[in-house]
Amino acid sequence: MNKQRITELSIIANKVRKNALTAVYSAASGHPGGSLSVSDLLTLLYFEVMNIDPKNPTDPDRDRFVLSKGHCAPALYGTLAERGYFPVDDVKTFRHADSYLQGHPVLGKVPGVDMSTGSLGQGVSVAGGMALAGKLDKKDYRVYAVLGDGELEEGQVWEQAMFAAHYKLDNFTVFIDNNGLQIDGDITKVMNPTPIDEKFKAFGWNVITADAHDFNSLLDAVNKAKETKGKPTAVIMKSIKGKNVSFMENNAAWHGAAPNKEQYDLAVSELDALIKDLEASL
Repeated sequence: MNKQRITELSIIANKVRKNALTAVYSAASGHPGGSLSVSDLLTLLYFEVMNIDPKNPTDPDRDRFVLSKGHCAPALYGTLAERGYFPVDDVKTFRHADSYLQGHPVLGKVPGVDMSTGSLGQGVSVAGGMALAGKLDKKDYRVYAVLGDGELEEGQVWEQAMFAAHYKLDNFTVFIDNNGLQIDGDITKVMNPTPIDEKFKAFGWNVITADAHDFNSLLDAVNKAKETKGKPTAVIMKSIKGKNVSFMENNAAWHGAAPNKEQYDLAVSELDALIKDLEASL
């Protein structure tokens, strides 16, 4: 990917981060930390990788995406809005009683959402089922899912890992958002899921490591997953919780806390400065 395209995607990703923060601030609740850590990946998938059409969100031949860590819906909504599935201004209605943008993604309510998620472990399981359905129907679509690293503590994740390997779902790619933190702190101290790579390998998966904030690294992982035959792929992305907001980075306190006005204004000013610098470099 050339430098110009990387810059363009970086601008979009930081707009996604702004959208996510606006959603959480407007609701006075939500999960900013993990939303900011997956914004680059969601931008790459929706603007560069997936076969999708915002004007036809239920196209049976589209690629599918499942946000298994459904509490990070602000990032997904922020991405879908930027991609044109619904107005960007609607993110301000996040978690409002009369809004279609609730705290977790809802299938059938939000254009572009392929699965209702929230109970950790269930989203990735359904995604595996979608991938098997594609195989049985002899379809070419691919299925992508995002797991939190804390989500790996759910036993259902490993049932799904066994399932996907057994059925040789090479049309299925799972990204693990490995930011090292969950709501209670360091994942290795809460319920240590490491070594993540060796565990997925033991279940029969193709395993790739990537930098969650490097578009070329992520795209290389996607392409390698497409080239892999006979097994699903797990991409372990090393990420930074709260990415690009100085006081949120690597801070577990921002897993599920909303910023006040002063904090929100500071965060937006930092992202606006990044966007301005990126736009100037085009």
